[in-house]
Amino acid sequence: MKNLIHCRIGPSTLHTPQPLGAAVMSYHCRALVQGPFLHPPFSPGAAGAPAPSLGVRVGLPSRALRLPRPARASVEKREQQVTMEEKAGQAAFGWAARDATGVLSPYNFSRRVPKDDDVTIKVLYCGICHTDLHIIKNDWGNAMYPVVPGHEIVGVVTGVGGGVTRFKAGDTVGVGYFVGSCRSCDSCGKGNENYCAGVVQTSNGVDYAHGGVPTKGGFSDVIVVNEHYVVRVPDGLALDRTAPLLCAGVTVYSPMMRHGLNEPGKHLGVVGLGGLGHVAVKFGKAFGMKVTVISTSASKRQEAIESLGADEFLISRDPEEMKAATGTMDGIIDTVSAWHPITPLLALLKPLGQMVVVGGPSKPLELPAYAIVPGGKGVAGNSVGSVGDCQAMLEFAGKHGIGAEVEVIKMDYVNTAIERLEKNDVRYRFVIDVAGSLGSAA
Repeated sequence: MKNLIHCRIGPSTLHTPQPLGAAVMSYHCRALVQGPFLHPPFSPGAAGAPAPSLGVRVGLPSRALRLPRPARASVEKREQQVTMEEKAGQAAFGWAARDATGVLSPYNFSRRVPKDDDVTIKVLYCGICHTDLHIIKNDWGNAMYPVVPGHEIVGVVTGVGGGVTRFKAGDTVGVGYFVGSCRSCDSCGKGNENYCAGVVQTSNGVDYAHGGVPTKGGFSDVIVVNEHYVVRVPDGLALDRTAPLLCAGVTVYSPMMRHGLNEPGKHLGVVGLGGLGHVAVKFGKAFGMKVTVISTSASKRQEAIESLGADEFLISRDPEEMKAATGTMDGIIDTVSAWHPITPLLALLKPLGQMVVVGGPSKPLELPAYAIVPGGKGVAGNSVGSVGDCQAMLEFAGKHGIGAEVEVIKMDYVNTAIERLEKNDVRYRFVIDVAGSLGSAA
């Protein structure tokens, strides 16, 4: 019999609203046994029959099946279909995309009526993530227009329900990638809400607990969230630099903690020096680790070492440099979203070393068995982090003065920022000054 392992990190499970029981924001691997009595499994993106060797493919299809672009009349109709609960809620103002062009414009709507365990938050800052870009352009075929993006939210509490025990008016808080989960499944019971099948995304999610309405994110002046999914921002952190930590920060912090890549003296490799990578470097150094940035671009060497504090810089396209670093790293955090060969990266690991993939390449990443079996090496995925992870990450960031490197913008610059983000023209994260600009943008 011939064994073939298919692993997929795909947009069908990434930030995608699905009914309870569906797999959302989790990494799915199917062990498929191919023998004389079984037909070869269908593998999206693969051409022909599977190769007759043990291998792993990890990746995203280049583009999910698009939904038809809605007509303007259809979008306007949806905007008018507000539930009675929303009508009685607080008026809100933000910027929304109405169709797959992804162009954002001013948008008036209503937040839901706060419940007993809800917190009402005035949004101060909101980061712009690549996920926002994919959703507003309907790259994954799941956009529910009008879409108000944003899941890296920092704000101040303006009101709490009678049952809220953890927060009070005036507290500085954050809201990350999700605002709901079933709270009864195995993942939720173990404090891993981010892997719950019923997770509710902060933007463009389906809020099952409140009539199944689409959620609207932090590109707006106010948001209402159940207190369970709100985190406290420690005193002393710069709020604009804290916003990206609620997604990019916890996405790298969580797997570093889980896989023991937080021990002083260990050697960490960080692949890619972008929104996630630069934060991983900062966390690694704060843990007391030796950190090597691995990049295809030699121009980032000075930034990595002098500005971010990395110990070494490795050009992945230089065979001599790669050879010299073989077997030297305890772990690798791979943040790159573009296709790249991972077999050479695995050669950098020591025996029993661990590589964690947190980026989402559009083409499958090929992994031959010989790259992991002889050295007992592992490849894992990670999807953001739990509420507990996020709170612990913020406490650690507060203790060590860690914040993202950001470019703060006004809301009326957001469409230009999206265009620049598509070209990776940002160092390293755009953050919208929501409270300081929405009034004038209106």
